Amino acid sequence: MPDGTRPGVAPDPLRSPEADPASARLSLRWRWRWQIFAVTWIAYAGFYFVRQAFSVAKLGILDDPAVNHTLTSHTLGLIDAVYLAAYAVGQFAWGSWADRFGPRVVVIGGMAGAVVASAVVGLSTSLVVFGVAMAVQGLAQSTGWAPLCKNVTSFVPVKERGRILGLWCTNYAFGGLAAPPFLGWWAYSVFDNWHAAFLAGSATLAVVLALFVVFQRNEPTDVGLPRPDAQETTAESGAAPETADARPTSREIYREILRNRMVLTLSAAYFLLKPARYALLLWGPVIVSERLPEVGKLEATLIPVAFGVAGVLAPMTVGWISDRLFSSRRVPPCVLSLGLLMVMLAAFVPLTATGSTWTMVGVLAVIGFGLYAADALIAGVAAVDSGGTAGAGTATGFVNGCGSVGAILGGLLPGFLSTTVLFYGFAAAAALAGVVMLPHWNRTAVTA
Repeated sequence: MPDGTRPGVAPDPLRSPEADPASARLSLRWRWRWQIFAVTWIAYAGFYFVRQAFSVAKLGILDDPAVNHTLTSHTLGLIDAVYLAAYAVGQFAWGSWADRFGPRVVVIGGMAGAVVASAVVGLSTSLVVFGVAMAVQGLAQSTGWAPLCKNVTSFVPVKERGRILGLWCTNYAFGGLAAPPFLGWWAYSVFDNWHAAFLAGSATLAVVLALFVVFQRNEPTDVGLPRPDAQETTAESGAAPETADARPTSREIYREILRNRMVLTLSAAYFLLKPARYALLLWGPVIVSERLPEVGKLEATLIPVAFGVAGVLAPMTVGWISDRLFSSRRVPPCVLSLGLLMVMLAAFVPLTATGSTWTMVGVLAVIGFGLYAADALIAGVAAVDSGGTAGAGTATGFVNGCGSVGAILGGLLPGFLSTTVLFYGFAAAAALAGVVMLPHWNRTAVTA
């Protein structure tokens, strides 16, 4: 037989020329959706294996007589501030670049820069080299979030975006959990040298970069598929599909984003939210040790893991809730998460005054859940929703840039304020963020 089948036997739908083209297209769409999900998830988690290297190396730097007279704790804190400032600046730029040139070129350039900057620091002991390389590292790291959020959501329809992006947002909580012990093992168990933390991180991200180059594509049209919401958007608006020549310029997109009230609201809320997250990320063991003076250094380092574990679960849960219970509205679950966060931040000092280790673990877990739930919605799916197809990267970058300015405060304030003042201040900031977002309770995605 011409098609290779026998009489009386149905043809194989995957091999026959009469195979259902709609079924084949559906299969192709699902394959690319999950391929892009996987490679972008790995890419953003991979960034953390370079980002956390400095945090891991600090222990060795401060104990190294060859450098600890110049790389003091105060100097390391200033280098952190330089890194975070560069990271904030980059957030405002790279999202719009991703909208204009596509995520691929931006992320590949950022990964390559991060690999080189980490390797340079790992091979140097110069204060000037540290400062310059960490500034470059901040700019390189900031290429990750907004372009990759745009990339993954380009393959996902709005009605499923909360669940998919909620699951995707587990990458940064996972990276923050997995990278420190991995880098610490190389630095202090294998080589007994803090330089190895930077070099191991650089090598890991180089492998991730290679995977990204091979498996990533910018959008469905690059692989012959329509955008997931193209038909609905065109039918509702009556507009013709967007063409390459019709794309707005970066300046036009930015001008539109700055007039978008929802983007400005998310930016203000994220600025208020992010100091609490970074204070616990950068100062968690110190805070635990202060509240539980009887625990040892290792235990004080391990207890804040509860904060990170809850951060892995929160985005998945809140993303599902926003799609299923609130019909793809992101503000209601975000406001509820901020309310939970406010209560637990305000209760942190009286609850941990009991001196109970398990109480501390529980409180940090609930704080982590509320904080990461709100964080994932504001910085991820709500920002993408608000930017639309053309401005998703710009909107996400702008929101995250404002949040990154707040992150600088999260690194600095714990060194100047008592834990009591700090946590009551964070509780007030969470309450204000919820109030700011409340008027947008019924807001839906602009692409819906």
